[in-house]
Amino acid sequence: MTGVLIRGAEVEGRVVDVRVRGEVVAGLGDLRPEPGERELDARGGALLPGLHDHHLHLLSLAAAAASVRCGPPEVTDLDGLARALRAAPGCRVRGIGYHESVAGVPDRRMLDSLVADRPVRLQHRGGALWVLNTPALTELGLLAEFPDGRLWRADARLRDRPGDPPDLAAVGRLLASFGVTGVTDATPNLSPDTVGLLTRADLPQRLHLLGAPRDAPVRAGVTIGPHKILPADHEPPDWDALRREIAGAHKSGRPVAVHAVTRESLVITLSVLAETGTLPGDRIEHGALIGRDTIPLLAGLGLVVVTQPGFVIERRDQYRRDVPAADHADLYRYASLIEAGVPVAPSSDAPFASPDPWSVIAAAIRRDLTPGERVPARTVLDGLLAPLTDPGGPPRRVVAGAPADLCLLHVPLARALSAPDARQVAATICAGVVAYRSGLSTRDTDHGAGGDGID
Repeated sequence: MTGVLIRGAEVEGRVVDVRVRGEVVAGLGDLRPEPGERELDARGGALLPGLHDHHLHLLSLAAAAASVRCGPPEVTDLDGLARALRAAPGCRVRGIGYHESVAGVPDRRMLDSLVADRPVRLQHRGGALWVLNTPALTELGLLAEFPDGRLWRADARLRDRPGDPPDLAAVGRLLASFGVTGVTDATPNLSPDTVGLLTRADLPQRLHLLGAPRDAPVRAGVTIGPHKILPADHEPPDWDALRREIAGAHKSGRPVAVHAVTRESLVITLSVLAETGTLPGDRIEHGALIGRDTIPLLAGLGLVVVTQPGFVIERRDQYRRDVPAADHADLYRYASLIEAGVPVAPSSDAPFASPDPWSVIAAAIRRDLTPGERVPARTVLDGLLAPLTDPGGPPRRVVAGAPADLCLLHVPLARALSAPDARQVAATICAGVVAYRSGLSTRDTDHGAGGDGID
């Protein structure tokens, strides 16, 4: 097979044929099929550049498939937590999504009282805290160091536990079903082994790493991004330590991506950046609480905010209960940042929220907790079409010579944006290879017969 011809696709408002040859878009127009070319009948469905998720965690997303949900709405009390953990299959239990509304802040003894015969690790839904029972701590040799079983920001240490590596190929297939052709992994402090695991060819998507050393060896399709900085969530960042880390990255010419989910962490980060100066590409991850008075400083420093509007829908009940009403307007700002000239990049933060980018679009246009921060669906889509290396920048386009990273929909774009839904994705092409398709008519021009799909 020499390529793919997409027949009758809507591209920027007009219906055209699009040829993919190798890893690039070779042409658009009224095109004749070439020998050996596989045809896809788009039937007027929109053809977009593939979507980009600008902040997720691939290994955690892969591990989540083998984990048990331990927080709302599935689990709401201690009895429910006990049932969920005890019913989990396997010789080890990995619980995710826990929230203290279930049974307070757990410790080793509490988990031992629920499951004592096999290792259990339980992650808070915020991602920062792991709690392990005695068998899990003993297996990892951590009991003396963490007698209460609470490990803060310990993902790198827990990653070395016994067991098979996560199935990244399954994650790639899932993301492809959403039309995603590129992702930014925002996990910090990646070891050489982890970088190797992430960059091997299990994922069809392009990959941008924030936690890898700048000189890490990577394959084609993988890039190294800003240096991820992850201050603790449970206490304000140390100003001097943060300044040293930012200044060190900047000295090497590398921008930074600073995690900021509290008001205090954002204010301290902005004050440090105001002193050190900024580099193009410096970014704030999350910006979960952004006071209106800090928006001009964000704009003045030229920072990108990588936000997750999905949280405002998925955690709406928790925010209504736990976040003071006066702070609701500051949650995951979007519209007010754009109005102030702050570049914004939408993302999922999967697995801590859904990896479905269409649910991100839906959340951004329908958020009822903070309706003043709603933005048009096209604005969110454009953010998802921005290059991995330029979040908040202009959207990529389907033009001749562009990389053949494409998302074909079953319906025209206006209809898709009126009711965002991943089921509208008909096919996903990553670097010229069809990674996903659903409900499409295909034809091989060598044989003139309908096929089962594109390999």
